[in-house]
Amino acid sequence: MVPTDVHVELRGIGKRFGAIEALSGIDLTIERGRIHALVGENGAGKSTLGRLIAGVHAPDAGTMTVDGRAVSYRSPGGALADGITIIAQELSLVPQLSVVENVFLGNSIARAGIVDRRAQREKFDALCESAGFSLDPHARAGSLRVAEQQKLEILRALARGANLIVMDEPTAALSTEQADRLLEVVRGLRRNGTTVVFVSHFLDQVLSIADTVTVLRDGRLVRTSPAQEETVPSLVTSMLDRTLDDVFPERLTVDEAAPPVLSVRGLSRGDAVRDVSLEVRAGEIVGVAGLVGSGRTELLRTIFGAEPADSGIIEVAGKEVRVARPGDAMRAGIAMLPESRKDDGLLVGASIRRNIVLPNLSFLSRAGWMTARGESRASRGAASRVDIRGASLDQPVSALSGGNQQKTMFAKWLVRRPAVLMVDEPTRGVDVGAKRTIYELIRSLAAEGMGVLMVSSEIEEIQGLSNRVYVMRSGRIAGEFAADAMDESVLLHTAFGAEGVAA
Repeated sequence: MVPTDVHVELRGIGKRFGAIEALSGIDLTIERGRIHALVGENGAGKSTLGRLIAGVHAPDAGTMTVDGRAVSYRSPGGALADGITIIAQELSLVPQLSVVENVFLGNSIARAGIVDRRAQREKFDALCESAGFSLDPHARAGSLRVAEQQKLEILRALARGANLIVMDEPTAALSTEQADRLLEVVRGLRRNGTTVVFVSHFLDQVLSIADTVTVLRDGRLVRTSPAQEETVPSLVTSMLDRTLDDVFPERLTVDEAAPPVLSVRGLSRGDAVRDVSLEVRAGEIVGVAGLVGSGRTELLRTIFGAEPADSGIIEVAGKEVRVARPGDAMRAGIAMLPESRKDDGLLVGASIRRNIVLPNLSFLSRAGWMTARGESRASRGAASRVDIRGASLDQPVSALSGGNQQKTMFAKWLVRRPAVLMVDEPTRGVDVGAKRTIYELIRSLAAEGMGVLMVSSEIEEIQGLSNRVYVMRSGRIAGEFAADAMDESVLLHTAFGAEGVAA
């Protein structure tokens, strides 16, 4: 007899996609009413395993039981009949339809063949109350923020009778505040008895929410253990087969006599950026830390001309420059990788080649013309420099992993070498393995004499890469620290404005 607390059991599960072995010999038990996290690098097999549980993929080997009964799903519909569904990273809503219409899409409540809107509304209200949501049933789904669309997907799953929900990178597109709220929603699902398989590369979130964690590496199960017995370093070591210290390359030594390539004095923009002064020397990586809302992103956007400055002076390589728009910054030798690659950094429907070439048209053109040969040579060189691993430069960016999308953003600025590279959250939405590659790229660019100004919400990232760090609070510089003084406690105390901490 199978114990009643076992919801899903997998034995010897294998899955291939052509010559690629995505999963091999997976043995896994998922307990009912628990949050079970799957972690691993890109390509480790965590998303494939989640989709297999939800019937999106069928296994090539092994067995799966649900509530003690052997199953063999050939479609998501088969899994849904057993109360299992998936909420993918790319949400599957119909943006033109209302919230309530999306919730009951394909599952309408009808009488005599006619949709019973009153009954649907009553059930919708009951679902919202049970889940603790507050959504306008008449709002267009496409008008909702991503966090609200996530809730809508959850309501749709519950309306279909789901008692096990696979959530694939549910917080990848959310801000820190939105992610925190969604995690509380997931905890609510657990309190109501719903089983959640939580696929994520945000290890701190995993440890804050999961009951059990399974680590995958190269399609194989490394171990399954209670979340309370794990730490971020222990998970990283298991995922990568190396320690957290190995994630960061050796910190550069900066010539104290190196001239500033970027100098900012008295820069202000409303309440977001207030009288900020800083310097970045050639070959130096300077971090900008602080809490959400401290003005970090706004600072970079103001330097780049994406937000107009009210006052202040910007100098590049000792020469004052007027930056009223991003084009001015680019001509002055300033490049910027924004926080959201999908919203501000890339044309995800366009090819890798087009994304690399687009901001460099004037640089690559002669008398208004650009040859196919010149375009190909420039894009190939930049892609090779950042090690984009795609089948072809003509494939769309949307088909790339998060790590390769991030590398594409770097590549487009390396066609012409900027003096200053500003990066906002350089590894957001990137797994731990790809992070190392990006860290090495940032370090190598600095080693070649580029100045790097880096915003990051991850204290470890700031500590691991930066030669110096500025801490922002309420739009101002609250402290400046050298590499040997970047203690996590000091940085956080400065960010929060705690008393008794020397800057």
